[in-house]
Order: sequence, then C-alpha cells, then structure tokens
Amino acid sequence: MRAGTAIFSVCIFAALGAPSAANAENYPDKPIRVIVATSPGGTSDIFIRAAGEEFYKRTGQRLVVENRSGGAMNIGAEACANGSSDGYTICILPNESLALNEYLYKELPYNPETAFVPITNPFFNPQVIVASAALKVHSMAELAAASKAAPGKLSYSALSVPMQMFIEEWKKKTGADLVQVPARGGGDVATGVMTGTVPVAIVGVPNWLPYIRNGSAVPLAVNTTERMPLLPDVPTLKELGYADAAQMYFGIVAPAKTPASAVQKLYAEFKAIGDEPDFRKQRLIEQGLVPVFNSPAQFQADLTAERASAKRLFEESGMEKR
Repeated sequence: MRAGTAIFSVCIFAALGAPSAANAENYPDKPIRVIVATSPGGTSDIFIRAAGEEFYKRTGQRLVVENRSGGAMNIGAEACANGSSDGYTICILPNESLALNEYLYKELPYNPETAFVPITNPFFNPQVIVASAALKVHSMAELAAASKAAPGKLSYSALSVPMQMFIEEWKKKTGADLVQVPARGGGDVATGVMTGTVPVAIVGVPNWLPYIRNGSAVPLAVNTTERMPLLPDVPTLKELGYADAAQMYFGIVAPAKTPASAVQKLYAEFKAIGDEPDFRKQRLIEQGLVPVFNSPAQFQADLTAERASAKRLFEESGMEKR
C-alpha cells in the first residue's frame, strides 16, 4: 500500500511539474508590463516602445509601458523592485538608479545591488556639453575664458550626476567659474539654454540633435570614446585631455528572483531586435545612441565594476549625501 502511494505521489509530482516546463517553453504567453523611470517622450521611453513593436512581431505579446518618473529616477526603481518576479514585469532604468544613487542619497527605498536581475544594457546614451548660441563660445577653452571674464554670472545644468561631477572637476582644473543650477527635467534645461538664462548644459545627444542642427545650441564636447558620426566635428573629452566621464545608459532589468529561463529568453529577444539592421540603424545609430546589448552576465559584471568606481569617485569628491 505504501509502495503504491509512493508511486502515485511521484506521478502527481510529475504531472504538476509538467505545466511549469510547458510554461517555460511557451514564455511569454501574455503581455509583459514594462516600468519606465522617465516620462513619456524620453530616450528610454521612445526606445522601449519601438522595441515593443518588434517584440510583438517576434513573440505575439505586447510590452505594456508604465511610466513612473520623478524622484531622481528612484520612483520607477522602487516600483520595479516591488514588481512581480514571475517574468511578466521588466523595467528600463538609468544607471543612476542601478549604480549611482546609492552613493548620492542617505536612504533609498530599494537596494540596487539585490533588487534587480540584469537582462541587458541595450545602448549607451552619449552626453554632449552645449552652450547657447547667444553665448558665442565654440570650445571648452572659450567657455572657461568666458566664465572667468564674468565670475559668478554664467550657469549650467546637468541631468547626469557623473557629468555634473566632471564639470566640477573641470572647473577646479581650469579655474572656470560656472554656477550649477538644478533642473527638474529636460524641458527646464532646454528652456534655460534657449533663453540664455542657464546658457550651458550637459544633455543627452539624441534629444538635442534638433537644437544643434538648427544652430540654437553649440556642441562643445561629447563623452564618447570616439567621435560621433552624427557630430564628427565635436571633440571627445579624452581628445581634450580630460578623463572620460561615465557613460550613461538605460538598462533593462527585472525584479529579483525572476526565473533565469525568462531572463535568458528576454535577453535573446532584445538582442535579436538590436541586431536587426534597420532597427539598429533607425532606432539607435541615427538617434545618436550607441548599441550594446550585452549578456546578463556581462551586464552584471559591468554594474559591479561601475558601483566600485562610483563609490570611489563619490568618496574622493567629498560630495555629501542628500
């Protein structure tokens, strides 16, 4: 009797296990929620919606975007950390949320090192230092000279913490006199540069190409490793003799404990989308983005290295936590 019960139990266990295996093979079999830490129209929002169209073609399932912006990107990151770990919640978060904010804030509503499972870093978002055309400067050296000629009167905004830190270091090395003005978002930065009230900004290349092309903003330098094909006449910071500022990106992650099978499937789909020639050209390269699409393991290694570097830089800078 006991032997029969044991055999029966094994059969039940196998039967219960079968649906899980089938679900893993059929994943995804329903729409996937995507938490975006920026507002509609931002770089990551535009990218993930475009990728979602291709994802639907490949899998038959939609990526349902949910914008959770604000709070220095921490609102979206918290929502992601609290999301379901069944493979049907993913997130696209900036490296501020994933690797930098833990050194900038005294408290965070999530633990960046344990709250997320990396899927892939789809692209780097190059940053460009721009000046209002009315300022009539065309290089970093001219900007430094102009600021020293009008001490305390010129200001700048930076949405990126690493680029803000770069400008502060650049000021120390050159004696430049620029006052930092906090900005709530890209709209504030654009208004400041266009009106000349905050004539210098460090911004993402994709959103600023129209301003650069119409001549209302003058690009002074980019933080890419090589000159950008879209801005071939603009020098890199490295060319100008400065250490590279951290690369900016929006990583695709999932809440902790998301099944490895789902993570690998999602990575494979996003990698295939990123490797598709037309998508790569039109949605990334022509928008000023640098394709990456690294593996989950490589993304994890990059995050670990970036956190170590960020910790050292913040400690050396003497910046107080907010």
